[in-house]
Amino acid sequence: MRKSAGLLVSRRRLLHFAGASLILSLTPLARGAAKPPAVLAVRIWPAPDYTRVTLEHDAPLKFTHFLVENPDRLVVDIEGVEFNSVLDSLARKVATDDPYIKLLRAGRFKPGVVRLVMELKAKVTPQVFVLKPVGEYGHRLVLDVYPVDAPDPLMALLEGKKEAVEPLKPESAESAQAGRGEGPEAPEVRTARKSGKPVVDRLVTITLDPGHGGEDPGAVGKGGTYEKTVTLEVAKRVKARLEAEPNMRAVLTRDSDFFVPLQTRVQKARRVHSDLFVSIHADAWIKPDARGSSVFVLSERGASSSAARWLAQKENEADLIGGVNLDVKDPFLARTLLDLSQTATINDSMKLGKYVLGELGGINTLHKASVEQAGFAVLKAPDIPSILIETAFISNPEEERRLSDERYQEKLAEAIVRGIRQYFARNPPAQKARLAALG
Repeated sequence: MRKSAGLLVSRRRLLHFAGASLILSLTPLARGAAKPPAVLAVRIWPAPDYTRVTLEHDAPLKFTHFLVENPDRLVVDIEGVEFNSVLDSLARKVATDDPYIKLLRAGRFKPGVVRLVMELKAKVTPQVFVLKPVGEYGHRLVLDVYPVDAPDPLMALLEGKKEAVEPLKPESAESAQAGRGEGPEAPEVRTARKSGKPVVDRLVTITLDPGHGGEDPGAVGKGGTYEKTVTLEVAKRVKARLEAEPNMRAVLTRDSDFFVPLQTRVQKARRVHSDLFVSIHADAWIKPDARGSSVFVLSERGASSSAARWLAQKENEADLIGGVNLDVKDPFLARTLLDLSQTATINDSMKLGKYVLGELGGINTLHKASVEQAGFAVLKAPDIPSILIETAFISNPEEERRLSDERYQEKLAEAIVRGIRQYFARNPPAQKARLAALG
């Protein structure tokens, strides 16, 4: 009996130690599975339109937010996340000239909860939402703070109006003759013959759209050049040249490094009663030898080539990468983007595209000799001739170097303006609403 009892005890001990070993071996795995989310990076994008704060993290997290007055603050409580050096660095990331944020700090609020407190310079309408992993980004928690009274782009444009309206200058009397009779709205423009040149009695407004921005870098060259940087530089140079013209003014959809949703770009152009919409980009391809400039317009019947279809799909994904709050609906824009009465506008877009493409061909190889078409979301304003310019291939090392060169950026700007000037010389603008025509 003693021998049997001793054997039973030994077996129990063996099972006990085996069980302990099993528990010990499972414990690290269990801990790994229950690891709390960690904040990996924080980015802040100040802009006149709004300021965006992005917290990138490695797993989904829960949060709540609320506003506090006297002083105005936005408070965000994040559950189950550890306070780390990234969160500790928040206060140092806010620029002193941020239009909306005075101070941003984070700290341990209670066990398992980190509290973010954003001290505000003015009353805001916040949007706090999450984005799923896409592209190079992991999970993101986004804090957008918009001013309660959003700036009116049309009033801002009129405040900077020009004092005089001078004649548009076609390259020849023959061009002027062709322009006066083209299109059903052309006779509405009060024109007079002076030395064979048509005189237009209002300023024309061109919306320039630098592609990408903020969280959305666009294509990135092998040398580290960001598409969003090139497009903004070129757009600013085009704007300066257009405003040096006696009868043109230009508006940028963004004037610094921040993200603008595609539908908002269209909306901005329509709010200022724009005569033209010009979206500026830098192309990319999977092979580094692709090169040349291209111009695209909207297509209602499918893309003009498989490459054009691929490019439109890539550009339309900008909202996913840049980060759009899908809970905010704009029924007016929904109707705008679904408007199918765009045939006349597309025809004018093709005319504009041909002039600009011809000028680009004078400074760079053309990727395609004709204007291409595809379903670009940013070109869907039903009443504004719109083109998308791919200035060159940022994925081509030689063209990347040229796109980063200030002198070449000036050449691009000159070519685009020449194309726009030719378009208006042959297609004088019709009268618009009185408010937009003031100048």
